[in-house]
Parts: sequence; structure tokens; C-alpha cells
Amino acid sequence: MRTVRLYAAVAAGGFRRYATYRWATFAGVFTNTVFGVILAYTYQALWQERPHLGDYTLSQALTYVWIGQAILMTSMVMGGGFEVELIERIRSGDIAVDLYRPVDLQSWWLAGDLGRAAFHLLGRGIVPFVAGALLFDLAIPAAPSRWLSFLAAVALGVVVSFALRYLVALSAFWLLHGDGITRLHVFVATFFSGVSLPLNVFPGLLGEVARALPWASLVQVPADVLLGTYEGGELLGVYGFQAGWAVLLLALGRLVQSAATRRVVVQGG
Repeated sequence: MRTVRLYAAVAAGGFRRYATYRWATFAGVFTNTVFGVILAYTYQALWQERPHLGDYTLSQALTYVWIGQAILMTSMVMGGGFEVELIERIRSGDIAVDLYRPVDLQSWWLAGDLGRAAFHLLGRGIVPFVAGALLFDLAIPAAPSRWLSFLAAVALGVVVSFALRYLVALSAFWLLHGDGITRLHVFVATFFSGVSLPLNVFPGLLGEVARALPWASLVQVPADVLLGTYEGGELLGVYGFQAGWAVLLLALGRLVQSAATRRVVVQGG
């Protein structure tokens, strides 16, 4: 119980930390809304030429745009979250202190990232989506259960995103610095998450591979859940897809963390 309270406090601290940057939040909301409008008109032109592209109607495609803008920062598709700080602590050697603390390193950073994600969902997600609903004809579900299912998919996507970025950050133990791999991951995440273009429109084998990769959990899966693509057993199956990747990547992160800890101990000795 004490451990649960500790990580709950860390998550609350992560929420409060980002809530203090009010002007940054305002600027982010404005940016998400502007890019949402640009993407929406682009999608509108594309779907008018290719109706039902990716099995989406025009209204569903426009809704997809604004879902992506609403959860872009929540899922941290573009990076710039805890991994930047963690890489710097590894580079400076301060990570040695963290590894000797009586808390689990991975769980500590995960709790903080969940708090951050909660703030970004509220602070930078709601306004752009509402703006999109006012400006365009969106396919917004009325059933509360659909929204709850969507929030569950977003939460699982955040955990997958954390696990991926945690591995990126830990690579700094073996690299001179983490800038290169961080930028590479941002490129891959942007392409394979579906934030720019739905993965459903990718042709053939590329589409199948893209939808099977963990980055699909960040935007594509939550968007399809809200759009009603998955129902009943299919919904449980897509949750299993996200949870499976989360467990696998978190376990891999622990293995890498253990190897990094041994490296620190050997070097310290």
C-alpha cells in the first residue's frame, strides 16, 4: 500500500509539473488546433477524390484527424518527454544515484509519465477536439461506453509509448548521447503511429506490418476504438494487442535496465 501511495504521489507530481506551464499549454493548444485545421482540409480533399479510403467515410476521416490532435501529446508521439531528462541524467552520471535509491527506476518514470499524460489529455486534448467539432462535421459517438473504451485504449497506448521511449533513453548507457536515436524514434513513431495518415490506407504488406507494430497503439488503435471499428470480442482483442506490446516492451526495458545497472556497478567499482 505504501508503494502504491508513493507512485500515486509521483503521478500527481507529474500532473502538477506540466500544469505549471500555462503559456506553453496555451501555445500547444493553438498549434494543435491550427495543424488540425490544415490536416482536416487535406483529408477532406483526399477523401473527396477517394471516398471511403481506408474504409472511412469523410466524416470518420475528419474525426480521425481531431482524435490524433487531441492525443498527440498524451501519447507523446513527437517525443520530448521524460526521456530527454533521463538521457541527460545518464550522460551526466547522475543516474548512478537513481539506481541506488530504494525505488524501482522504471516504475518511478512510468508513474510520472502517466501524470503528464493525464494533464495533456485534459489540457491539450479537449479544446482542439471541440474546435474541430465546431468547424467540421465529425462522427462523434453519443454512447458513453464508447468514450470509456476510447480512454482505456488511450491509457494502454500511453504505457506502450512510455515503454518505447524508456528503451530509447536507456540506449544512452552505450551511446555517446541519445540525440540520434531519439530523432530516429520520433520519425518512426510519427510514421507508424498513424498520426499523419491512418495506417488503414497503407497498401498491402506495408499496411499489415504497420498495424502490427507497437506504434499503432499510440493513435491508430484509440482512434478506431472511438470510431466504433472494434466491438465486443474485437475490442478485447485490440486491448490484448496493446497490453501484449506493453508487457513485452516493459519486460525488455527491465532487461536493458539490469544490464545498464551492472555496467554502472562495474564502472563504479
